[in-house]
Amino acid sequence: MTLGELIQALGGKLVQGTPEWQVDGVSSAAFASPSDVVFAEDAPSAQKALAGYAGVVVLRPGALACPPDRCIVEADQPRLWFARAARLLKPPQPAAGVHPTAVLGAHVQLAEAVSIGPHVVLDDYVHVGAGTRVEAGAVLGCGVRVGELCRIYPRAVLYSGTILGNRVVVHAGAVLGADGFGYVRDAVSGAYTQFPQQGTLTVEDDVEIGANSTIDRGALAETRIRRGVKIDNLVHIGHNCDIGEDVILVALTGISGSSSIGKGAVLAGQVGIGDHVKVGAGVILGGQAGVFTGATVTNAGLKPGTVLWGTPARPLKQVLREQAVLARLARRSGVRGKKEQGTEGRE
Repeated sequence: MTLGELIQALGGKLVQGTPEWQVDGVSSAAFASPSDVVFAEDAPSAQKALAGYAGVVVLRPGALACPPDRCIVEADQPRLWFARAARLLKPPQPAAGVHPTAVLGAHVQLAEAVSIGPHVVLDDYVHVGAGTRVEAGAVLGCGVRVGELCRIYPRAVLYSGTILGNRVVVHAGAVLGADGFGYVRDAVSGAYTQFPQQGTLTVEDDVEIGANSTIDRGALAETRIRRGVKIDNLVHIGHNCDIGEDVILVALTGISGSSSIGKGAVLAGQVGIGDHVKVGAGVILGGQAGVFTGATVTNAGLKPGTVLWGTPARPLKQVLREQAVLARLARRSGVRGKKEQGTEGRE
């Protein structure tokens, strides 16, 4: 691909060099070749990028002077431009068709250019959209529908009642659409009976689901993961949850049933969400933050970008002030304790 074609697709301004420059990949400044693209977002990183061998450097507008032998692209968000360029430059894998060891049930529908890997199981009435890859050992239950240009990595399992949109990525070992953890207790015997778990799971377009993450189907209705959500490894989402557009869920986060997460929220590692919780749009929950059952957390009255932390989750500055007060109280308590012990010894 030429640099001119990249700029036409992604925007940006070529301020130095030729649009005919051939590019075939992206790299770090230290390992780049003349056919690679690198980026920099500040002066120190720009100096490193320009000191290497990369043929194309993406910088913020008005950056420092550049060597004449480089192609320079100015973009408001160099990192984003670089990431989008990487997607365009990555060569698509050719369609491999259906591997002879795959098992296909009755009435399976495969669109054009699909790849079905070794030992994949597609149950009855499964539909796989054009350009989708289902890799070794994955299992798709009865009636599962997968959209176009998706990638299902090895050993992922999609239970019956699961629907994926287009360009969804499901990493290895993920389990989608399993029964939710819902039981009814007999007050007399103490025994538990499962509450019906017969709903569905819908995953919208451009969602990525990390390795060994799990998302439960709805109990009687639906669990929905909305467009653009990015889920890290080892995340659990309970039944009947609604995860808003462009939400980020980082590793080891757990979301209990019937909770909703607003558009653009960020839940850092090991965040714990009780059931029937509402997290508002744009809320940022720091690592190991917790939200009690039934609570509502929003950004009302807070500056944009405020991080909430602790359990119950509250602004980080407030938590730090509280911890400072507790530390002072502990120190004072320790001094009094020593004085008391000394008095008892003299008596």
